Amino acid sequence: MLLDCGEGVTWHGYYSPHLEAKSGARKLAILIHGWEGSAHSLYLISAADYLYRQGFEIFRLNMRDHGLTHHLNVELFHSGRITEAVGAVSRLQSLFPEHALYLGGFSLGGNFCLRIAARAPSANIDLKKVVAVCPVLEPRHTIEALDSGFFGYQKYFVAKWRRSLNIKQKLFPDIYDFSNIPWTNGLMDMTERFVDAYAPYPDLKTYLSDYAITGDKLAGLLIPSTLISAKDDPMIPIGDLDRVARTEALAIVVTDYGGHCGFLENLNGSSWIDSQIHRQFMEVT
Repeated sequence: MLLDCGEGVTWHGYYSPHLEAKSGARKLAILIHGWEGSAHSLYLISAADYLYRQGFEIFRLNMRDHGLTHHLNVELFHSGRITEAVGAVSRLQSLFPEHALYLGGFSLGGNFCLRIAARAPSANIDLKKVVAVCPVLEPRHTIEALDSGFFGYQKYFVAKWRRSLNIKQKLFPDIYDFSNIPWTNGLMDMTERFVDAYAPYPDLKTYLSDYAITGDKLAGLLIPSTLISAKDDPMIPIGDLDRVARTEALAIVVTDYGGHCGFLENLNGSSWIDSQIHRQFMEVT
């Protein structure tokens, strides 16, 4: 499905209805992937499958320029585009007025979910519960962790971002030329050059601060929300949690192990996080 997010922006996603009527209120779980992931990312599919089998209908969102949606919008994705994310959820509410809405996200998608939750009341969005799994807290610290940690992480994300930008350039060759962005100096350098050339921010610091959820960013949160992090997450420093505003609406769950959005229970690949998201959603019906 294509979603009109307002201001000429279009997002894409997959709706999985239950073809046979279920007893009780209809529940729609809206799920958002992480940076350079998509609605087909395995962690999202796993959570969607579990929730679907528990009676939820599912909508797996693709953010702008993710999941081969680069052709839908001329402007590039950046993490400050919260207005269109709110618009996507608002549009889903209008399309599914009889459903109770639940929102869940992973990594950067979790970050977006909490920012959407903070803005939901003013946008007249009725969310029953929000769950953010390993959300990006302080973007600068996450990028530093990727640049200085296991080399494979940096290489993976550089390759994914490079592929995404190349797709965009091929679609809009008269607008974009990314040949001046180096692919070997690390994600922080790439991000700074990207912000200077293509994002509406005066500098890198302003951009990273804009989508951080530390400080007072969640101080006004009213939607019941749960933030789940792991102490051994190699991308999200657990110390950043100390700078997240505590409110009555926000519950924080910290596990000793889980990595970044993994939380594997056994060698078969089943994830504890799937049942945990369901349990959190069911706390508010």
